[in-house]
Amino acid sequence: MVARKKEELAIDAVLLAGRLMMQCGAETYRVADTMRYMAESQQLFEPNSFVTPTGIIFTSGRPSQTKLVSVGDRANDLGKVARVNDVSRKLTSGEWTIDRAYEELVSIDLDPPSLPFYLKAISSAIASASFFILFDGSIGQIGYAALAGGFSYIISEWLEAYSKVRFIGQFLGALFAAVFAYFITSNGATGDLDALIVAGVMPLVPGVLITNAVRDLMSGHFVSGVSKGAEAVLTSFAIGAGVALVLSI
Repeated sequence: MVARKKEELAIDAVLLAGRLMMQCGAETYRVADTMRYMAESQQLFEPNSFVTPTGIIFTSGRPSQTKLVSVGDRANDLGKVARVNDVSRKLTSGEWTIDRAYEELVSIDLDPPSLPFYLKAISSAIASASFFILFDGSIGQIGYAALAGGFSYIISEWLEAYSKVRFIGQFLGALFAAVFAYFITSNGATGDLDALIVAGVMPLVPGVLITNAVRDLMSGHFVSGVSKGAEAVLTSFAIGAGVALVLSI
């Protein structure tokens, strides 16, 4: 009975680690490898997992020990991914017991994001200002790019949380950036309309998602690669539609 409970705890810990990594933006092949290493360290010598962006199926090799966990809202939080990897390394090296590892994983799950929202907004503003300079924007107008990028990110995240539909937030965030850029340039503050629009929407571009889609396809995880690629395409379409709506008026 004790061994049975220990095995169930190991399976729960493996699934929790996989869910956390997938929700926080890790590549599918990395999630599958981490789950396998953790399972083998707990004498689950026939582990198999099927990892997708919306759910994970794991079995220890026994039909009665197959479990499924749903992957909820996904966001880029590489700080939590690093923490889960650290738990995996300490568990596989024997430094931590499965009980200690599971407690730490639960703590990671309950912790707030590695970066607070206001720091993400500030980072978005800095990134937009940097891209504005990269696209040959005027140094004197860099503040407008920072405002466009920071507020487009805030609007996108707030609307996504409110509507629970990612693409609506991306569309309206890009719409705001384009409207803001058009308003600024039409009043003679800057003539760099294209550079200002592009810089303003850069925080919304799904760069990590595109990278992970390519990595998953190259690693043979075609279901995850195609689904992530489709999500990246739809996100890019939403951004483009928001900008095109403003420019077409």
